[in-house]
Amino acid sequence: MIREEIENREKAWLGAHATWSINSRGRQRSEAPDPIRTCFMVDRDRVIHSKSFRRLKHKTQVFIAPRGDHYRSRLTHTLEVNQIAKTIGAGLNLNIDLIEAMALAHDVGHTPFAHAGEEILDRLLPGGFRHNENSIRVLTRVEQHHGVPGLNLSREVLDGVLHHSGYGAQEQRANTAEGRVIRLSDKIAYVQHDIDDSIRGGLLRLEELPRQYIEVLGESHSQRIATLVIDTIEYSRSKLKAKEVPLIEPSPPVEAALRGLRQFMFEAIYNGPVCQAERKRASFVIEHLFNYFLKNPGRMTPAYLQIAEQEGLERAVADYIAGMSDEYCIAIFENAYIPKSLVPETLKIPSEDEPHK
Repeated sequence: MIREEIENREKAWLGAHATWSINSRGRQRSEAPDPIRTCFMVDRDRVIHSKSFRRLKHKTQVFIAPRGDHYRSRLTHTLEVNQIAKTIGAGLNLNIDLIEAMALAHDVGHTPFAHAGEEILDRLLPGGFRHNENSIRVLTRVEQHHGVPGLNLSREVLDGVLHHSGYGAQEQRANTAEGRVIRLSDKIAYVQHDIDDSIRGGLLRLEELPRQYIEVLGESHSQRIATLVIDTIEYSRSKLKAKEVPLIEPSPPVEAALRGLRQFMFEAIYNGPVCQAERKRASFVIEHLFNYFLKNPGRMTPAYLQIAEQEGLERAVADYIAGMSDEYCIAIFENAYIPKSLVPETLKIPSEDEPHK
């Protein structure tokens, strides 16, 4: 069987810290193996073909609906994370199929309007809302596979998705080296491409980037990514131990530069005046829609009404809004709250010189 040939190649070629697909901890629901694809290849394909993945193309990365085709969306961010992570994974001889499945799935739980949407749903939903946890919910509850809730992905993929967020030293890390690659690749991608988008949008100039970090990482977008990727591979390889799951990280001076540049972006852009102004408007839209659907649950699609019956209306409303693209969210808001004529367009309005009937 071809799948078994691929699994044997993994045993022969992958490094000691790679995750073999044949050793996967399995799925929540057991299913027959695919004749061609390993379990992680199946997971990757299920994510790509999901509605939640497709909607990422119309979800905000940082700036809400900027004019121009060259700004990142949540989908292009996902693809850049995938590319960076696979390069690091190849350099460390890890399982690329597992890395790709995690990378493509990691942000499917993001709300419309990026972290603005996440912040307002975190305030409105009892128990809070975090996009990494919601990605798990999308993959295990909201999306469906063969009419059953959830895509039934491998536990390793779900673990990597859950632990991709955050950048604190004390935070729990993924149980696989591949999952730890995703966590770092996410930071490498968004810090660098958000700089690029901010410069393109006129919110930042290259000369404003802190020199102490640029001198370490590089002047250009591509130089900074190359420095981070190459340094991560070389430093992580030097720290590999026989049995432990490795810490995937750059060398201390390079990581300090990444963290410093990330902090600069929070101060200058993410918490800056433009993003704050956009955040207020987005929060207004989402809060009003949340209350609207609490009062009008029948306006949601049947799948979410079923969630409401099983898990409560607030949970269902949060699921429904979180799954919306930016454009759809705005359209629903306009339909619910913006006054418009209800007179049929075909109705003839008499002119002043015509007799009224």
